[in-house]
Amino acid sequence: MFPQLFQPLKVRKMTLQNRVVLAPMSRMRASKAHVPHLPIVKDYYVQRAHTPGTFLVSEATFIAAKAGGMDYAPGIWSNEKIEGCYIYCQLWALGRAGIPEILDREGFPYVSIKEYPGLYAQATLNAVKAGSDGVEINGAHGHLLDQFTRDIANTRTDEYGGSIENRARFPLEVIEAVATTVGAEQIAYRISSWNGFQDMNMKEPKPTFAHLVSQVKTQHPDLAYLHIIEPRISGNSDRETVGPDEENDFIREIWAPKTLISAGGYNRQTAMEAAKQTSNLIAFGRHFVANPDLVLRLQKDTPLNPYKRELFYLADYHPEGYTDYPSVRA
Repeated sequence: MFPQLFQPLKVRKMTLQNRVVLAPMSRMRASKAHVPHLPIVKDYYVQRAHTPGTFLVSEATFIAAKAGGMDYAPGIWSNEKIEGCYIYCQLWALGRAGIPEILDREGFPYVSIKEYPGLYAQATLNAVKAGSDGVEINGAHGHLLDQFTRDIANTRTDEYGGSIENRARFPLEVIEAVATTVGAEQIAYRISSWNGFQDMNMKEPKPTFAHLVSQVKTQHPDLAYLHIIEPRISGNSDRETVGPDEENDFIREIWAPKTLISAGGYNRQTAMEAAKQTSNLIAFGRHFVANPDLVLRLQKDTPLNPYKRELFYLADYHPEGYTDYPSVRA
């Protein structure tokens, strides 16, 4: 019998054939106008759909031009369906993480907080129309929704700031708008409760994220999944030390028995063990970058290609470190 990591799992409308997930990772292979470069972007995802029934989450994708502030990141990326696999488009707004010079250059207007749920909803329609099986809302890594959630970034004094309930209000409004558009079964939410990336360290994140996760579960019981980032990761790097109280078990307890994706520095052994203990999905980032046939390699315990970090974010049209990693024969 195959280990748990390679067993099928039903996730709402999707019947996955394994529990290995392509994590959402910015790769910067779009134009300055946020148009993905073809054919390499399509090829990149098709390559990582090597094993039928694998679940892919796209790189973070701007919901609208005025929600951006970074060159070479895509807008809603493709209308091509990857046959035999499943893909969710990750929706993204930068907030204060946007680069001011780019916002000024492109003349982006001020966006009212009340506009954002509609922007997310329209981006969701665009993604589904383009062939995505659903969308994952990016509420992690110090970007817009995460900024509202955390007291270290959110200093508002209106109904969106101050208390835990108020700080969770905006993310919940966005989730509601998206769920109303396509149904909760086609949406997911990603969080990074212990993330310190982009100056987002909270002293006591547990009460805030416990409330947010419990509200998402209560308000949207049919949500496809929750995606969590383990505390050993901050942004795109490993943390040197992790405190003894920094763990996501409190989130797992709240969210159970619903589907959860865990991301953050997994290798074959730790992924196999995590899947065995929790029956959850395990997301791989850097290893999936370098191994388009990662699922097969993990199944057969085949050595992995080393990733080349210096090629992760080559901006614009660059196949190097993107579509040129070799696969093994089945």
